[in-house]
Amino acid sequence: MNIYFGGSISGGRNYLETYQEITAYLKMRGHKILTEHVVQANVFELEKEFTDQQIFTRDIQWLESCDCLIAEVSNPSLGVGYEICNALHLKKPVLCLYLKGIYLTRMLTGNDSEGLLVAEYETESDWQQAVDRFLAANT
Repeated sequence: MNIYFGGSISGGRNYLETYQEITAYLKMRGHKILTEHVVQANVFELEKEFTDQQIFTRDIQWLESCDCLIAEVSNPSLGVGYEICNALHLKKPVLCLYLKGIYLTRMLTGNDSEGLLVAEYETESDWQQAVDRFLAANT
């Protein structure tokens, strides 16, 4: 599958290692990550040559062409929230993963939109199982 991975960039990089683990797991399972730059420690350096409009246009094109969106949402991010909303509007399946104990916005936990799955995890095995269930249901 072509997966759009969402994780906080400008909102904070506190979960970068988890983003890297999730995308590595997805790639190991044979999936393509359209937004692999999100997991690069030097993402700001990588994107400095692009204008805001170019990044917006590129990301919207990736959302339109992806099979699904998987986001790690433990760190609040306006951009990731926008991506989730846009993906749901496009009728793309969306998985939101968040670390147990995080107070997650009710805009996600209370959202019963078709195609949206919000899953709490405590361990690597937990998020892997959530990812596997989500992908199996959406292939």
